[in-house]
Amino acid sequence: MVATIARLTLATLFGHRRGLLLFILPVVLLALCVLLALTVDDTADFSTALLQQFGLAVILPLVALIAATGAIATEIDDGSIVYLLSKPIKRYTIILTKAGLAIGVIFALGAIPMTLAGIILDPSDLRTALAFGIGALVAGIAYTAIFTAISVISANAVTIGLLYSLLWESVMGQYVDGAKALSVQQWSLALIQKLSDAPHVESAVKLPIAMILLLAVTAVGLTLAITRLRSLVLSTSE
Repeated sequence: MVATIARLTLATLFGHRRGLLLFILPVVLLALCVLLALTVDDTADFSTALLQQFGLAVILPLVALIAATGAIATEIDDGSIVYLLSKPIKRYTIILTKAGLAIGVIFALGAIPMTLAGIILDPSDLRTALAFGIGALVAGIAYTAIFTAISVISANAVTIGLLYSLLWESVMGQYVDGAKALSVQQWSLALIQKLSDAPHVESAVKLPIAMILLLAVTAVGLTLAITRLRSLVLSTSE
């Protein structure tokens, strides 16, 4: 049944128009980096700032939002989730399979493009590029848990996710001191800072605390999603 869930999820993810955004967003990031590399003499001076403020704060949350909500929210909205719920499948199997596929998409269309963007901007600093790729994947896992939970809890998952991504992560998480401590972006930056030792990469949260928060958010998000899906079965049966 895991294979069936995976097949249906992939069909949902890439069978709709918004699935095109999964490819468009990383292309925009890479195209911008190539353009800057061709037109600016020394992109190394602002490479980390671009990767953080545009790649990590804007592109990655949007890729994660499309991947996570597309994996389950679409099926809930059109009612096709009933097919899976009518089968003798553990609800955690459904959530974890869909979340795992979303994370795979984030790795391919979020973390890898982030690494490539870093290499394009500063080919001499492969360590920082790889650090941003790893940080993007870690952040993407947390985003997947958050957006998966929202998808199962609310019928307006995409709208809520957009507000969270663009307002909280892109704005509050970068520029408001008090909000930085509660930003997935800042938590992943703590890991990137440790892995890269780049002088311009700074996080508002210490690494041990950041890792605890990332794990906690991921666990809570997936637990909420599983719990809510179980109650959704009951309401459907009734």
